[in-house]
Amino acid sequence: MTTAKQPATEPSAPEPDAVLIELTEALRRVRHGDLKVRLPHRSGRAGELADAFNEVVSLQERQYHDLRRISRIVGRDGRLAERLDDEELDGCWAEGQQAVNSLIEDLGRPTIEIARVIAAVARGDLSEHVALELDDRPLRGEYLRIGRTVNTVVDQLSSVADEVTRVAQEVGVEGKLGGQADVRGAAGTWKDLVDSVNTMGSNLTAQVRNISQVSTAVATGDLGQKITVDAQGEVLELKNTVNTMVDQLSSFADEV
Repeated sequence: MTTAKQPATEPSAPEPDAVLIELTEALRRVRHGDLKVRLPHRSGRAGELADAFNEVVSLQERQYHDLRRISRIVGRDGRLAERLDDEELDGCWAEGQQAVNSLIEDLGRPTIEIARVIAAVARGDLSEHVALELDDRPLRGEYLRIGRTVNTVVDQLSSVADEVTRVAQEVGVEGKLGGQADVRGAAGTWKDLVDSVNTMGSNLTAQVRNISQVSTAVATGDLGQKITVDAQGEVLELKNTVNTMVDQLSSFADEV
């Protein structure tokens, strides 16, 4: 007698408690940073729950890797034009992505502006200043402080350069003795530079005027004056030569 073939039995659905236990364990792993965890595919309500869970965790994993990528590119490589990938996101996922991209934009614009001015200074262009308002938005906090500091440095450099150039032009080219550089608020190296230029101007003025005074006296027949100003180098040699000449002229005149 032929035995009737029994129909294949469907696998029994898992017990609700088993599904909840599995989901709870998966959520614990996600809470501890394990974004590789996935629930097995099932049919029915349990399958819908597993698919929804897996989709959320997959989205979190993609955003995690994208944040690491953008952190490396922007933070380490300095490529400020990089942004998070534009995905079809909704709700807080899209808002979070936009917030990160806005943060990069807000960080990048002042940095690029400050770098532009510093590059201009390196080229010798002291006419550029950091804009303290970008896209109708004023700089704030540390960006405002850095922007003002850079602008102050540029102004001081410009003042020092203008004054040094003016004194060099007046004393060295035009022969206007007595010129002094005046840079208010200069400190540190800038003050040392201004002081050095002023000292040089004062020394040149005193030396030239003293030599001129003695030369004029000799020309008018007055052989009783000599160069007394402190001098070094070639100016000292000139001083000694002129004084020797005055002594010789005086001796010659006395003898005659």
